[in-house]
Amino acid sequence: MLPMTLLEAEVHISLREFLRHQGQPLWDHHLTMARLVSRALRLDRSALIQTGSTFSRYGLSYLMPCLLSDRPILLVVPSNIQQKLIEEDIPYLQRWLNTNKAIATQKQSVNFTTFKGLLLLSPDVWLGDHLNNQGQLPDDILTLIDQADYLEEWTKDYLTLTISPDDWQQLQQQYSSSGNLIQEVKLFLEKSILSRPNNPYQCCLLDHEEIESLAHLCDTFAHHPLLQNFTQSFDNNNKLLWATINQEEKTFFIHSSPLDVSAILSPHLDNSTIVLMGGFIDSQKMAPIYRQNIGLNQDILCLKFFPHRQNELINLYIRGRLPMPNTPEFHKILIEEVKKLVFSCYQSLKPITIIVDDVPTKAQVATFLAAEFGSKVKVENTTIDEQSILISGWKFWHQNQGKLPNPQLLIIATLPIPSLENPLVAAQVNYYKRQHKDWFRFYLLPTALTEIQRAVMPLRESQGIVALLDNRVNYRSYGSLILSALEPYAKLDYIDLNLLEQNTKTY
Repeated sequence: MLPMTLLEAEVHISLREFLRHQGQPLWDHHLTMARLVSRALRLDRSALIQTGSTFSRYGLSYLMPCLLSDRPILLVVPSNIQQKLIEEDIPYLQRWLNTNKAIATQKQSVNFTTFKGLLLLSPDVWLGDHLNNQGQLPDDILTLIDQADYLEEWTKDYLTLTISPDDWQQLQQQYSSSGNLIQEVKLFLEKSILSRPNNPYQCCLLDHEEIESLAHLCDTFAHHPLLQNFTQSFDNNNKLLWATINQEEKTFFIHSSPLDVSAILSPHLDNSTIVLMGGFIDSQKMAPIYRQNIGLNQDILCLKFFPHRQNELINLYIRGRLPMPNTPEFHKILIEEVKKLVFSCYQSLKPITIIVDDVPTKAQVATFLAAEFGSKVKVENTTIDEQSILISGWKFWHQNQGKLPNPQLLIIATLPIPSLENPLVAAQVNYYKRQHKDWFRFYLLPTALTEIQRAVMPLRESQGIVALLDNRVNYRSYGSLILSALEPYAKLDYIDLNLLEQNTKTY
């Protein structure tokens, strides 16, 4: 391993030789990103890198500097990627580079006074150490966070408290002398929450009476760890109290979540040397909205890579003159358009993914297609293969995209703009209103841009087809921002699989 002064040059030479050795087309920006990560290692300079691509393409760019460096490095990465790194990518690179840098995971005990290796942690473990003041990780260790576009989401999920059906049973067993009070509160909440009108989001905000009942329980058993933490949620403008509902099983879960994590994360980001990496973090190079949302205030080098205009474009089919999604005519015409696309493309483009958020429309699309394609049609099912037609909402696709085969045809029924009919979205919007912020520009639109970028990113590798059936992209002021986020693309006025290359216009 090399001293810092030689690191950038050696990484450049080694990576260039490695890329030549591979003998296949790889990501265009490997050398630039590798030099930037090496520079961060040498100068202790934080950086934010938007790769415009998936981990499978850019991961090499930060792994090589990590393995050639002689300093300890912390890599925060989701468990599924962590497993691939440990079992495949890192051993292969170590053999090729002839290095033996120590590799450790969260399951191992590390002595940081002597450790000079690479420590891989899941986001939960990293957040737990910082947010719970565990102090096991040194403040001065350089930290790389991959998939950093999920950092706000990870933090909210980590800080979410939940009272489950099992917790009610444990409370009654632990405080048997007060079982009547516990049972009384549980039955009241159960009756009140389960009687709410059903909604496709299967959740609701707690009303005033429900919060009062829960607060009384928490005050009575204030020494119970879970209820003690819940007590901090009452009369807190940054906390959201809500419930998820399973009407079939007649069960409910109560949650407390933060609405804003910027003040929580800020001390842990601003006082460290940190390299944030992700596919699409913000529509702007300097990532102002993202940085505000995670509380990143320190001076940081920002870099935004763009896909290659020829090798990584997507074929974008936009159907003009469709009704707007909020009109009665839209759903019928949408189903007809989806049927036409699938029937004409299935033999040539597989697998196919259709993203439809509206629950009744999703069911209708599935019924029509199943009549023709039978068991090949899957509705929000992770057991799919290259012959499958997956029908999914945005939430399911967001949570499972990394586990599924990349579609060759991706049909998007509506833009992923969060719906105000979702109680949690409405609550977040109200929080922005109380802060006197433009809730569409700071919340709804950035969410839509990020989601649609994540959805189409894998199709760039195969130059697959994206069919966008939401006419708002043509007639709303923000439509141009959606299209800019999808660049580069070859616009298709119609899909002719035999003449695809001759009937494209590159933007």
